[in-house]
Amino acid sequence: MFENRQQDLENLLKKDEEFRRLYNHHQQLEKRVMAAENGTAPMEDLALNQLKREKLKTKDQLTRIMDQADAA
Repeated sequence: MFENRQQDLENLLKKDEEFRRLYNHHQQLEKRVMAAENGTAPMEDLALNQLKREKLKTKDQLTRIMDQADAA
């Protein structure tokens, strides 16, 4: 995630507590989605889709914070 913005990511993880919280939440969601998709933690399709939507919403929030930091 954010491979082309690695420096921005590292700076925000160090300086912005909200960004760090969202990033960690996104990472946890990613692990849960991957576990469900590869069968190590099966779940209903509806629950998986909800996780994916939450993960996307979190990524959108992270992107917005990164964009705001770039504009500042």
